[in-house]
Amino acid sequence: MHQTDQPAIRITGLGKSFTLHNQGAAVVPVFADVSLEVRSGECVVLAGASGMGKSTLLRSIYANYLPCAGSVEISHDSQFVDITRAPPHLVLDIRRRTMGYVSQFLRVIPRIPTLALVMEPLLENGVDAAEARERAETILTKLNLPPTLWQLPPATFSGGEQQRVNIARVMVREYPVLLLDEPTASLDAANRCTVVALMNEARARGTAMVGIFHDEIVREQVATRLFDVARHRAAA
Repeated sequence: MHQTDQPAIRITGLGKSFTLHNQGAAVVPVFADVSLEVRSGECVVLAGASGMGKSTLLRSIYANYLPCAGSVEISHDSQFVDITRAPPHLVLDIRRRTMGYVSQFLRVIPRIPTLALVMEPLLENGVDAAEARERAETILTKLNLPPTLWQLPPATFSGGEQQRVNIARVMVREYPVLLLDEPTASLDAANRCTVVALMNEARARGTAMVGIFHDEIVREQVATRLFDVARHRAAA
C-alpha cells in the first residue's frame, strides 16, 4: 500500500451554512470547525446520519460550495492550493488533473457515445487517442458494460448502467485524489463488488479518497477510517 506522511487533502477550520433568501434570509448552519487530513493510500469515509452535512462537506472539498470559514488545501503540482480561494482557472485545472468526483448522477451532453465520454478525460490530459481508447474499453469491460453499448449515448441506459459510465469516466483517469458520493447506490451486488475492487486498486496506487457509503458492507470493504461529520454539526 502506497502511503506518505504528506497529506493530499488538508482541511482546516471549515464551516458552512446556507442562506435562504426566499425565507427572509434565514441562515441554516450545516457544520463548523471541520479539520481533516487525508493522505495518499487512505479512504476516509464520512459517517453520520442523513442531514448531517456529509454531501455538503464533499462538495465543499470539490469547490462546488463556498464555505463560510476555513480552508481546503489540495496537493496539486507538489504544492498546496487552497481551493476555496483559488481562481476559477486553477480550480478547473485541479479538477482536470488532480481531483476526480464521482456523484450519484450522470450529467453528460446528449447523443455523445459512451466510449467517447469515457475517453474524454484522458484526451483532455494529453493521452494519445489509441491509448485513451484502450483504457476506456478496459474499464468499461471491467464494469460489465458490453461493447454493444459503447457507441450508444448513456441517456438511453438504465440507472445502474448510467452510474457505471459515471464511474468509468472518473476512474479511467487515475486521479491522485478521489471524492465519491454514494458511487454504488444504484448498482447490483456483482457490480458493487467490481466498483469496490476498482476503489481498492486506486488506493493501492496511492490515491487519497474521501467518500460517502451508506451501504455498510461497501463501507467496511473500502474504509481505512471513519470521520464523523455529526460531531461538527453547527448549532442553529
